[in-house]
Amino acid sequence: MENQTYIFLIFILNGFLIGLLFDIFRIHRKSFKTSNFITTLQDILFWILAGIITLYSILKFNNGEIRGYLFVGISIGVIIYLFLFSKIFITINVLIIKVIKKIFYYILILPTKKIFKFLKKLLLKPILFVFINFRKILSKFININKKNNKKHKKIKYKKDLA
Repeated sequence: MENQTYIFLIFILNGFLIGLLFDIFRIHRKSFKTSNFITTLQDILFWILAGIITLYSILKFNNGEIRGYLFVGISIGVIIYLFLFSKIFITINVLIIKVIKKIFYYILILPTKKIFKFLKKLLLKPILFVFINFRKILSKFININKKNNKKHKKIKYKKDLA
């Protein structure tokens, strides 16, 4: 009887761990935008991990014997976790991720944007200036050649008539 109580408590902790794992995926969804495909992959990954945790616990602590009270223990653990700790855990972790994202933005993203904007002004404007002027010169040259070709054809045509 003591052994079953011990195993029941272990599976309550197992349910607690599965609830925590579930919240990790929920935190990720709240903190980062994901497509439906990624969400589906995350759901599949959650169930695979939950299954592995459960099977490992059954093999390790109950010699592979599947009993109904194991699943009752897991359910109780998940329910306790979700009602007592989930909201606090999600709120704290979403806040931490928001702070980390802002720090990351101001330390890496914003300076990188400023550097690229500066480099764009520094390098792109002279390149565009040269390209635009080259294009103007090239178009004038092409127009001059067209005019000369027309004059040349007219002169040649007049010579052929004479």
